[in-house]
Amino acid sequence: MPRFAANLTMLFTEAPFLDRFELAAKAGFKAVEFLFPYAHPAQEIRSRLDANGLELVLHNLPAGNWEAGERGIACLPDRIDEFRSGVERAIDYASALGVKQLNCLAGKAPASVPENVLRQTFVVNLRFAARELKAAGLNLLIEPVNTVDIPDFYLHHTVQAAGILVDVGADNAFLQYDIYHAQRMEGELAATLQKYFPLIRHVQLADNPGRNEPGTGEINYPFLFALLDRLGYTGWVGCEYKPAATTESGLGWRRQLAQ
Repeated sequence: MPRFAANLTMLFTEAPFLDRFELAAKAGFKAVEFLFPYAHPAQEIRSRLDANGLELVLHNLPAGNWEAGERGIACLPDRIDEFRSGVERAIDYASALGVKQLNCLAGKAPASVPENVLRQTFVVNLRFAARELKAAGLNLLIEPVNTVDIPDFYLHHTVQAAGILVDVGADNAFLQYDIYHAQRMEGELAATLQKYFPLIRHVQLADNPGRNEPGTGEINYPFLFALLDRLGYTGWVGCEYKPAATTESGLGWRRQLAQ
């Protein structure tokens, strides 16, 4: 059965961010993930991880002005210097927090920039990030995101991500497979997981429609959990969903579906 990590950006949001670590531990999670650590000193986050016996399994590279609606800058040709500075900042945090892999959000594709320029920029930036992360002993991940929730997101299909990883050509660059985003964009979850399994180093979940807990929608999670076991997946599955009510009241899915 997969191991589940609480996504602290989405879960326990009734509490301030630094208090969510304790809530996750009390709810039985052994690991956590979140979008960004940069609003807090790394040592403060590390102290919360250590105090609650939690492992941090993922966070993202800096992704531009999130509050203003940006969702990554890695494909933007006029933001390369900012991207490279963000890689170094992310490595500093990762070293302090003990995380072993970082996710890179591609960003939204401006209509004014040709697709080949966006792809070239993304590939060049990923090569740089992969090289810097490898020197620090880290893996780099890229994540396709659905364009219903985030219109114009550049990286939006698994096959597109796989082709980009070929172009990047780095042995520490892999795929983050978000089941919810994949269901909204392409379906064929089981076949896609099997086909691209050698590239996958992290999995995230939420049900569809609604992006709520597993068991609230159309995705057959018991089947997918069993498939991940058969494929030999040993990584964490990040719980990146919006609780339908409170986080605690919705956690029964772990017992009900993980049979």
